[in-house]
Amino acid sequence: MKSSSRAMLEAVLAESLAAVHGGRAVLQSVKSLAPGEIEIGGRLVPPSAGFWVAALGKAAVSMAEAFASTVGDRLRGGWAITGDAYSRPLPSPFILRQSGHPVPDQRGEAAAAGLIDWVARLPEEDVLVVLLSGGASAMTSLPAPGLGLSELIETTRLLLASGADIHSMNAVRKHCSGIAGGRLGRAASCHRVELLALSDVPGDALPTIGSGPCTGDPTTFSDALAGVEQFGLAARLPSGVLAYLEAGNRGEVPESPGPGDPSLAKVRPGIVARNADARRCAIKAAEARGERALDLGEILTGEARTMGRRLAAMAGSVRINEPILLVAGGETVVTVRGSGRGGRSQELALAAALEWERSGAGRGMAMLAVGTDGADGPTDAAGAIVESGKGALGAASREYAQARLDENDSYGFFAQTGGLVRTGATDTNVMDLVLIRLDGSPHA
Repeated sequence: MKSSSRAMLEAVLAESLAAVHGGRAVLQSVKSLAPGEIEIGGRLVPPSAGFWVAALGKAAVSMAEAFASTVGDRLRGGWAITGDAYSRPLPSPFILRQSGHPVPDQRGEAAAAGLIDWVARLPEEDVLVVLLSGGASAMTSLPAPGLGLSELIETTRLLLASGADIHSMNAVRKHCSGIAGGRLGRAASCHRVELLALSDVPGDALPTIGSGPCTGDPTTFSDALAGVEQFGLAARLPSGVLAYLEAGNRGEVPESPGPGDPSLAKVRPGIVARNADARRCAIKAAEARGERALDLGEILTGEARTMGRRLAAMAGSVRINEPILLVAGGETVVTVRGSGRGGRSQELALAAALEWERSGAGRGMAMLAVGTDGADGPTDAAGAIVESGKGALGAASREYAQARLDENDSYGFFAQTGGLVRTGATDTNVMDLVLIRLDGSPHA
């Protein structure tokens, strides 16, 4: 039977995810004001203009569905490129393509090549609407001229395991891409491009979301090489990729279109949902249940296990005689050294449980850590939940839990102890959430 804290945390999570659902976010941004009048992000679109859609990422399908339901027969055509786990049928006139994630595959390469050719042939008088969500970088991996898909696949694998943050990772990916880093927007033949994005990156940086296919790239080949060096990848990166980045740094390969590039002046960007929206909803959900709540902000950063220990220690230091919910957002990283399975949210939760067990914290605290897209690392879980007290590690010993953490096998640990949280595909992605409930009882 679920504890009251677990039931409450799962209910708050469900409401938070609903608040940032991709379809809902589009409906809030795209309005049909009157017959023939469509407003996108507060900007009117001329009645004579038709709409063409490029929906990319984990929430592509839900965002495309919502847009189509609003604009009706002014929709002329569209592409939706998403991962297998996030796909479902879309009606005509959409072309739906599945692709690999988080590691690119040939399907994504073919889809990206088809898409960039398609946007270059659209009527100039119409509007291209790009519906962007997390995962688009991998799902539309079109190698830059001179690079091969196998090189991008290996580069992606190395970056994912290196502990690189998303900004550093995407600086490399943008400079190895034929579609990211503003290249899709530059190729578009429409006179106007509306970009509606779900933010899955710290700071809501548009050039980093989905590797910024329609946004000027503030990073350079030099930045990409600096990231390669910082995370110890220079000796392991495919030789062709390293040579390509070095050639770009010497000026032998054109840079990505940068901020202010004239070819991107037609792009009107906007963010339709972000981590702060999910946190705000969590606060309201707790307060609606008669509990206090505090938003800690976008503080999740750095190594997941380090953040897990810090959050557990912080929660253990709070002295309060009534229930309170602490809410944190952001995105940590995992430097993979073991051969287990897991994700950053599961690793954070396991480290927190170990901290509570080590410190002898009593009962009264529970932590739920999840990826808002429903997929934490290469697993079928969104994250995990742990509680303080004697049950912090379930029936497992401290030694076993530490061994699983050392092996980056948080999934294996929680599969055994019953701590996995499974949401399925959520049709959104606004980074990670951590919800910590203190029930007001003494826990030390």
